Amino acid sequence: MTQQGAVLQGYNNELVKCIEDLCMQKEELNKQIQQAEEEKNKLQHEIQVLNEQLECVCENLAQKVASRNELDKILAETEAAYMKILDSSRTLLNVLKKEVGSLKHTPELKTSVT
Repeated sequence: MTQQGAVLQGYNNELVKCIEDLCMQKEELNKQIQQAEEEKNKLQHEIQVLNEQLECVCENLAQKVASRNELDKILAETEAAYMKILDSSRTLLNVLKKEVGSLKHTPELKTSVT
C-alpha cells in the first residue's frame, strides 16, 4: 500500500505542478491581454485625434477651394470686362484716327477780315 501511496503522491505532485504551470501561463496571458488592450486604447485615441485633425484639414481645404473658385470667377469677369475695355478703346482709337484723317482732307475755314 505504501507503494501505491507513493505513486498516488507522485501523480498528485505532478498534477499540482501542471496546475501551477497553467496558472503561470494564464497570468502571462493576462499580462499580454492587458498590454494589448492598453495598446488598442492608445491606438483608438490616436485615431480619434487624427480623425479630428483630418476633419479640420478637410474643412480648411473646402474653404480654400471655395475661395479659389470665387477668385477664378472674379478673375474671369475682370478679364472679360478688361477685354471689353480694350475693344472699346480700339474702336475709339479707330474712330478718332478716321476723324483726324478726314479733318486733314477738308479745307480750312478762312476768316474774312472786313
